[in-house]
Amino acid sequence: MDRRSDFEAMDFDQLWLLYEDLTKVLAEKIAAEKLELESRLARLKRINPIGEAGGRLALSKADQPRRKYPKVLPKYRNPSAPTDTWSGRGKQPRWLVAALRSGSKLDDFLIANVERSSGTKLRRRRHS
Repeated sequence: MDRRSDFEAMDFDQLWLLYEDLTKVLAEKIAAEKLELESRLARLKRINPIGEAGGRLALSKADQPRRKYPKVLPKYRNPSAPTDTWSGRGKQPRWLVAALRSGSKLDDFLIANVERSSGTKLRRRRHS
């Protein structure tokens, strides 16, 4: 007799108990396998902590520390909510997108103490 017919011959309560036993055993085996893989990974990281190439395991991009970026001062301000600012980098904030769609210009939102230099970069005005 094959296994399928053995299961079909069992009543619901027997099958449910078998299911619970199987899930318990599977959970234990999965946990043991996870511990084994984590210990292997820890050993590999000790062998190659820097992530050098050349036959060794290299660190993934997620394991590398993020590059430090300089603080960028805001260049644009929401006149209706002055705490809402934007540096001009990345995605435009919702308040700015809505204002631009309604006909305003980007220069209308420039912060007062920011002026254009002869180049394209913005420069802060010095107060003496």
